[in-house]
Parts: sequence; structure tokens; C-alpha cells
Amino acid sequence: MLSLNARLTLAASITLAAFLGVTGLALDRAFVDAGLAAVRDRLQGQVYTLLAAAEVDASGRLLMPRALPEARLASPESGLYARVVASPGTPLWHSPSLLGIDVPFATPAQDGVAELEPVETADGRALYALSFAVTWETETSSSLRLVFQVAETRAILDNQLAHFRRSLWGWLVAAALALLVVQGLVLRFGLSPLRRVGAELDEVEAGSRRSLSNRYPREIARLSGRINAFIDSGRGRLQRSRDALAALAHSLKTPLAVLTSVTEGDADADGMRRALQEQTTRMRRTIDYQLQRAAASGPTPMAPAVALEPLARRLLDALSKVYADKSLQLEIDAAPGIAFNADEGDLTEILGNLLDNACKWARARVRLRIDTAPAADALILRVEDDGRGFPDSERDAVLARGVRADGDTEGQGIGLAVVRDIVVEAYDGRVELGASELGGAAVEVRLPRRG
Repeated sequence: MLSLNARLTLAASITLAAFLGVTGLALDRAFVDAGLAAVRDRLQGQVYTLLAAAEVDASGRLLMPRALPEARLASPESGLYARVVASPGTPLWHSPSLLGIDVPFATPAQDGVAELEPVETADGRALYALSFAVTWETETSSSLRLVFQVAETRAILDNQLAHFRRSLWGWLVAAALALLVVQGLVLRFGLSPLRRVGAELDEVEAGSRRSLSNRYPREIARLSGRINAFIDSGRGRLQRSRDALAALAHSLKTPLAVLTSVTEGDADADGMRRALQEQTTRMRRTIDYQLQRAAASGPTPMAPAVALEPLARRLLDALSKVYADKSLQLEIDAAPGIAFNADEGDLTEILGNLLDNACKWARARVRLRIDTAPAADALILRVEDDGRGFPDSERDAVLARGVRADGDTEGQGIGLAVVRDIVVEAYDGRVELGASELGGAAVEVRLPRRG
């Protein structure tokens, strides 16, 4: 496929060629019309000159002066010819220049109206011929219809037209070349931001640049911002995956070391079974935690808005079946039509962990509130239960940064740690623990909206 620059150049060049071509044809047509009008005026002037010089005597005979007002009429092969005939075509007079030449003049249908037409003689002379009829009143009160006919070679207009066309198309071609150069410079200047985007993307791919610059025109700034968001999103996912793998490898070292010592030692069967069960449970919880943490997508550019209430109701329906033996009263209080632009999997992970923890510790009631901050710049998720709540001594430990899964599980298990990692690290949000109006624990999550 053609590049954007090639497509614009081709389209503009075709448009320019079409415009200049139509302009040239229009100017050529106008010059031809103006030339024909000039020929008509010139021959009409010759007719008027002959009319002024002509006389008719009492006997009705036409008299023309020996010295004609136009010298070319007296010179053979001059290219200007004239004659006077009496209707219906009786020759009365012809100019010396017409000697031996038979011009097929037309007879005008009415007096006082000049008729111009291109004609060609038997010997191949191309002429413009004009005929003009008048009714001449003689001294004896009789009338005589005279037709004054003048012809001029077409070579005069053809030479003028050829010179004009050479000049016209020469200048148009020169103008086209100049405009193509200017057009190329304009396109180069106009498309330079896009070329810069491509060059910077190559640098990002090569690792010499972390993101695109923000010095772009308004039309491209949004594009570069979205591209940067995609780059940051991909880089964040990669970093979270690396961190999760590193943390998983580090967390599995201890249980693996314990298992090695148990298998190499002389512990009895019951002690070995107990150690295996403890360490495999610890490893499974560690793996679950790190997998959930690595699965977080984080802010995704142009992510569609996710309707929160239907998502929450699906989770509550599932949890009501899981904890059916507790007969919990599950409540949801959501602002109508509230939605949030984020990865649906992340929102499911956040709500799922919070609601599962609440159901696990609740006695009879769990309540979810979904709302937005007063300035509508953040989504607020608040999950409450009527369980035992958070002891003050555990709150900091549960949400402290860097706490591993095996440390987090003493309080609320790995759920809150996963929520913390997604909300704080991936979305730059906030998780707050507190007391619920229902008498148990309350967890409030704030996710900032991104422009």
C-alpha cells in the first residue's frame, strides 16, 4: 500500500494536473473566441470602409475608386480579398487581390446582418469570409441590393493561436512544476510530525527512548498520548509479571528448603505428612496470590466503560450459592447507570476478593456500595459486613507494602493483598480499612478516573 505521503502527493498532483488542464482548455477556448471576434470586427471594418468608398450612379452602376483605402486589397496573394455583388449574385466589382481566386462566399439572408464563416477555396486556401448586404437607394428612387463580401486568410489567426498556445502551455507546465515543488515542501512540512512519530517509535522499539515526546500538533497530540498510554500499559504489565515471577521464586525457596530437609531427614511418617501438608498449602497459597497479582491488566488505553451494578450482581449471585449455608443477606447500593473505564477482569478481581472476604467473615449481612467522588474524578467501592472487623493491630500489617502472601494470610488471606496490588500499584488508587456501620469490617477502594 502507498505511504501517506505518496497518496497525498499523487492525489494532489492529479488534482493539480486536472485543474491546470481545465484552466488551459478554458483559456484556449476564450482566446479562440476572442480571435474570431477580432476577425469579425476586422472584416466588418473593411466592409464599412468599402461602403464609404462605394458610389452608385444614376444608371445604377457601382463605382469604386482606383486607389483602395486598404493597400492589401490591391496586392495579389496578400491574404485579404473583397468583392461586391448584386443580389442574387451578379459580380459588380472585385479587388485586384482576388484575381484568379474563387472564394465561395455565402449570400446573407437579410440586410444589415454580417455573416462570418470559415470557407476553403478550390485550390486549398483556408479563409474567413464575411458577407454584408445593404439596399442602396439610387437617384432615380429605385433600389439596388448590394452584398459586400470580404475574406481574410486563416493563417493570421492560426499563427496567433499557435503562438498563444505555446506560451500558454509553456507557462502552465512551468507553473505546474513550481506548484509540485511547493506542494512537496508543504507536504513534507505538514507530515513531518508523523515522520517524527515513526522515528520516535523506532527509538522506543530499540530501547533508546521510553516514550514519545509531547511536542506535537493538536491533531497528533492525542494519538501520541494514546500510544504512550499503550507503551506504559505494556511496560507495566511486563514489570508486574517479572515482579510476580521474582516474588514467586523467592517465596517458594523456603518451603522447598523445608521439604528437602524433611525428605533427607529421619522424621517419622506423621511428621513428614504434617510437614508436606503445611508446605504444600503454603506453596499453593503463594502461587495463587502471585498469579492473581500478575493477572492484573492495569489501566488500558481506550478501555470500554464497564457497568458496575450488573457485574456486582453476578458476583453476589455466585457468592450466595457458595455461602448458601450461612443464609447471608447480600445488599447492593449503586448509583444508577454508574460505569468505569477499566479492565473488566481487574474490576472483577477487586470486587470478587472484597465480597468473598466479607462473606467469609460476615455473620448475616454484607453490603456493597458503588458511587463516585463528589467531583466525579474517582470510583468508590465500599464493602461492609457484620463480622468481627479488623483489629487495630492488624490494619497496617494487612495493607503494608512489600508484605508477602505468607504474611498477609494471617489476617484476611491473600484477597486484600491482591486488591491492594491491583488498586495501588496498577491504578494508583487507594485502599482504606475501617469499621462498618453493620458492626464489622469495612473496606473502601478509590480508583481514579483517567482522562
